[in-house]
Amino acid sequence: TVMLFKALLCVWAGHSCTFGQHFHCLDVNVTDYTNTSSLTMGQDRGKYDFYIGLGLAISSSIFIGGSFILKKKGLLRLARKGSMRAGQGGHAYLKEWLWWAGLLSMGAGEAANFAAYAFAPATLVTPLGALSVLVSAVLSSYFLTERLNLHGKLGCLLSILGSTTMVIHAPQEEEISSLEDMARKLVDPGFFVFATLVIIVALIFIFVVGPRHGQTNILVYITICSVIGALSVSCVKGLGIAIKEAISGKSVLKNPLAWILLLGLVACVSTQINYLNKALDIFNTSLVTPIYYVFFTTSVLTCSAILFKEWEHMGTDDVIGTLSGFLTIIVGIFLLHAFKDISVSLATLAVSMRKEERAFPAANGMASHSTYELLHESTEDLDDREMGLPFDSISRRNGAMTSS
Repeated sequence: TVMLFKALLCVWAGHSCTFGQHFHCLDVNVTDYTNTSSLTMGQDRGKYDFYIGLGLAISSSIFIGGSFILKKKGLLRLARKGSMRAGQGGHAYLKEWLWWAGLLSMGAGEAANFAAYAFAPATLVTPLGALSVLVSAVLSSYFLTERLNLHGKLGCLLSILGSTTMVIHAPQEEEISSLEDMARKLVDPGFFVFATLVIIVALIFIFVVGPRHGQTNILVYITICSVIGALSVSCVKGLGIAIKEAISGKSVLKNPLAWILLLGLVACVSTQINYLNKALDIFNTSLVTPIYYVFFTTSVLTCSAILFKEWEHMGTDDVIGTLSGFLTIIVGIFLLHAFKDISVSLATLAVSMRKEERAFPAANGMASHSTYELLHESTEDLDDREMGLPFDSISRRNGAMTSS
């Protein structure tokens, strides 16, 4: 039938052909074309998910950073009205709409951060949490009249530069589209060993190291929060995938892995909140916040690299860029917190430089002459001191003697 059809085509085209003629067929590999199209669509969908996760992570930082300002404004308004403050056991803030706005903003930020893990790599989402500290610092300088010193401004700039660098060089994680893929990742030998070590370290710190050194060493409680935080992020990632499957119409509630991830998340978050509050109650917040950020983010990066194999397909330049961005954010957060109570600005730096110039006017051979005059005056003062006369005190600073 096929040969007859081809012969009719030849006759219709004006060519003479016989039934015995051999016809050459053009083979078209439809399978390769389909696979190529599917691969291209998958890459496009991966980029689309990446940008969705990036947008959710940034919006989460904005909501969370703004929530602190709204809550603080509400509490200050209550203080001006004479209401009993929250620190004294009062609950008048429950009637303040600004405080509720801050609470809703915090909830929206946490929800956006939760959803970001379902779309973007944890290596990208977790470090961008530092932007909430930056947003809070900048907004407080405008709306709460809290002065942002020079170190804080440099810290904000470095945090922005580090975050931008990490976004540019962020790894593209291995594709995980279902809870079955997540289950295979969780039973991988590498992650199983890592999770076992994390649990053992956490138990040792909770029951052995904590009771002995928790009140004196700032790293004890922070270490517990950080290593447990790595597992909590993995649970959040898995639950995000489960929610995506539920939205697409799949039956997720019957899958036991979804409930295991939910219980694991509740246990991890409860432990983190408990020991983080202990650390904040004992030690200075300006020290706890940057140290916790460094430890927590490092543990999350390690966990995501082992669980999701995010770093396997990265080039050397992307690895260096990601690590450089992370270190830049660390320096920025440290400058923003460690020196926030020091009043330093460009004006004070200029005044300090002028004072230093006045303190050291000696130059071009004049240093020895001025020193000789000061020494001569000091001997006269000592003579006056022996005679009971008033005298000027002499102070030495940086090797030069000046009259105070």
